[in-house]
Amino acid sequence: MDVDTRLLRYFVAVAEEGSLTRAAEGLFVSQPALTKQIRQLEAGLGVDLFTRSRTGMALTEPGRALMARVPALLEGWEAARREARTAASRAARVLRVGFIASAANEATQPIVAEFARRRPGWRAEMRQASWSNPSAGLADSDVDVALVRLPFPGQDALRVAVLFSEPRCVALPEAHPLAARGVVPFRDLWDEPFVAAPPETGRWRDHWLAADEREGRPVRIGAVTEQPDDWLSAIANGYGVALAPASAARFYTRPGVVYRPVTGVSPSRVGVAWVPADDDNPVVQDFVRCCRETRIVT
Repeated sequence: MDVDTRLLRYFVAVAEEGSLTRAAEGLFVSQPALTKQIRQLEAGLGVDLFTRSRTGMALTEPGRALMARVPALLEGWEAARREARTAASRAARVLRVGFIASAANEATQPIVAEFARRRPGWRAEMRQASWSNPSAGLADSDVDVALVRLPFPGQDALRVAVLFSEPRCVALPEAHPLAARGVVPFRDLWDEPFVAAPPETGRWRDHWLAADEREGRPVRIGAVTEQPDDWLSAIANGYGVALAPASAARFYTRPGVVYRPVTGVSPSRVGVAWVPADDDNPVVQDFVRCCRETRIVT
């Protein structure tokens, strides 16, 4: 049978974690979806790869045999795919730059301009990613470098340079009682429904819900969105409130939505990220230097 490399990545994640739940969290997929994919792989191979029990997932003998080969196979495939895409970018003299929402705020254009100055004939092609892809395509080798909001799932496997931080604010429906305040303590938002990113985004979603800053108070979810326009619509329609970078008040204005400063919650950080294999890539490193050296005002 022809096997999708995604199925093999899922297999490795479950084998390493010994748990569908933990593997699903790390892969940013739902547990039912992951279970279905593992069963699809087993059906295609005609073997049981795991022994299931209340304590978790243990590899069978066929599973151990597969596990002995698959990590190296995936590593080789990812390297080949990255090299092919890098070669195509170099031939076209294009650096693919992934970004989330407003990227590096007002500094984005100066960064791109400085890159063009350093690399005459090259073009930084900006590719916006949805919030369901918080690495902005870097983890999937869809881009060469990314401007990201920290923390995001999988960042420990990448190189990340923090560029700046900015306070978080709250986006509220215009008619919300808290919208009349000049500043909103985060404690006053604990019982409000929140507009959230998809559950599969893990640490990214938790950060924007400030899940670890509620003294154990559970989060109420009013709506789930993965694009800025949908996010704004959900807030304007009263489905919930949301934490946002303070710069959202400049970049994402909309009738029916107001932004207010929030106290008692940690700031948001913006960084530039790249894969370790590109530590010696002169084009990627030129872009990283442009990011680090551009004056950023928040």
